[in-house]
Order: sequence, then C-alpha cells, then structure tokens
Amino acid sequence: MIIRKERVNDFLNGLRAGYRLYAPVQTQAGPVFAPVNGATGWSWPAGNTLKSAKEVFLPQTETLFTYRTSLDGVQVEEARVEGRVVLLGVRPCDARSLTMLDKVFAGEGVRDPYYTARRENTVVLGLACNEPCGTCFCTSLGGSPFGTAGCDLLWVDLGDRYLVRVLTDRGKALVEGRPEFAPAGDADLAAARELEEGALGRMGTVPVQGVKEKLDRLFADPLWDRVYEKCLGCGTCTYLCPTCHCFDLTDEVIDGLGVRLRTWDACMYPLFTLHASGHNPRPTQKERFRQRIMHKFKYFVDNFRETACVGCGRCIRYCPVNIDIRAVLAEISAG
Repeated sequence: MIIRKERVNDFLNGLRAGYRLYAPVQTQAGPVFAPVNGATGWSWPAGNTLKSAKEVFLPQTETLFTYRTSLDGVQVEEARVEGRVVLLGVRPCDARSLTMLDKVFAGEGVRDPYYTARRENTVVLGLACNEPCGTCFCTSLGGSPFGTAGCDLLWVDLGDRYLVRVLTDRGKALVEGRPEFAPAGDADLAAARELEEGALGRMGTVPVQGVKEKLDRLFADPLWDRVYEKCLGCGTCTYLCPTCHCFDLTDEVIDGLGVRLRTWDACMYPLFTLHASGHNPRPTQKERFRQRIMHKFKYFVDNFRETACVGCGRCIRYCPVNIDIRAVLAEISAG
C-alpha cells in the first residue's frame, strides 16, 4: 500500500477517536516516545529515539496497585491499563526487542498482566531505516534495518510517500478501507528494494558467531579485568537498552494509604544484588559488567535460544566513557 505524505495527518487524526497515539517527541535530552494529540507535536527522528519503545509497555515507573489498610483489613485496587494504542515510528531494532520482552513477560507459563495488556492493545507501526547510524549493528544479530519482527505495519519512506507493508491482522484492521491509502505499484516496490539494499550495504559486521560458546568457559577469564576498567556503573547502557528488563518493587505508605511501584533497576548498580546480610555476590564493577554481557549473550540464549541484543547502538552512542560493546564482543570472539 502507498500513502502520500500530505495524507498522513488525515490518517492519524482519523485514529484519535479509537486509539491513543504515541510517537517520538523531541525533548531537551533527545527524542522519546510520548503521548501525542493527533498529527502535531511530534516527528520521526533521523535515527533511534533516546529511550526505546520498551517504555510504552514497561514504564520506567508504574503503579501496580494501591491499597488502604484499616482496622477492618486491607482494600486493594489494581491500576488500570489504558485502552488501545497506536505506536508510531518504531525502528525495526526496537520492534524486534519487543518479541524478546514477550518471552520474559508473556512467555510460556509466565504472564505479566500489565505488560501483556499493553501489548495486546497496541498496534506497532514500524519505520524502516533508510540511513542506519554508524553505531548500528542489527544485521550482525539477525536483524535488519528493514526488519519486520514485532511490527504490525512497516512504513518505508520513499520521499514524497510511504510504502506501507501490512504484516498482521491487527495492522490490516488499522488501514483497511481507509481512503488515504492506495495500492502500491511496481515502481514503489522497486524503490523500497533499492533503499533496503543500500541500507544493508552500509551496515558493519560485528563478530558474534560463537560468542555464547566462548562465554560458556570465560566466567573466570582475566579478560574481565580489562574490559570493565572504564565503566562508571552509571547504568546508562541498561536504561537505554530496549531489551534490559530488570525491575524493583517498592511500597510507599502514608497514613494507611499505600502504593506498590515497579521501577526499572539495573545489574550495573551495587545494590542490585546486595543481600540483607550485607554480602554482595557481585562486589565490584567487574562482576557487574560481566553480568551484563553474560546475560545478553549467554544466559538469555540458554533460556530462550536468542541473544538479548538487537544492535541498536544506544549503549555505544551514549556511554559517557566510550565503552563499545562491539569491541568487547570482538575481544570475546578472539579469546
């Protein structure tokens, strides 16, 4: 299907009656996904957003339920998850990361009610990457700048129009019968193929083959003494990562009225594994840095047969001390 750019606003404004719209919004720190009122106040950035689309499904801080304690007992009220959502402009790496989070929060035998409610009520509108960033390496991990995993629709920017690929029934229901769309022609399909080939040709290669097998025997290897040395333990890499999903639960109570919160946590922090006894099995930043790499490239593979990294490059781009996970992987691969 094709939609001309001057008709996009009509399409989005037509969705407002039935959906809440989330799209990249420019902030002082950078573009992030946020609610928007129709077709204004947002734009699709040239590269990735600062924080990933993960936050729409797993908020950085969310209320799980509130409760009131009294002499008569405890009254609990669960938080309500908002209704139907259309998520605009999700890059293929971020969309693919949602399929990995699904394994954790909506996998076999596991069903987080808050996450799954958001996933089931959200249409993911992907946006292909015509110009991948220099820090991107999705193709080394099985992804693509034109990848469709996790998307309901994939839009490809053809200059004055978008080619729209319908991937799921949910995506089909969003655009079917809408007057803004027209059938795609051979020239449209050829233009999209040319853009895809160009994007793939600009992607670098990171040596990840065999990394999991290397990590199986590198837990006590001296390489960890080297690769972690610059790490500040700031947690930037984990907070910006689209696949990191560790969280903490806290209760806040004032005068009998309480709220249970779920908040992002990170294996890079010393309190993350601190026992009540005072013992910490990851006492230094070396062990915490090792945990991050092991989780993504060994433990997640052990559990789900998939690497928990989509090559979005945020941890490279925003690390304050320029730690490059591609260099770490290269050293592990060479070990």
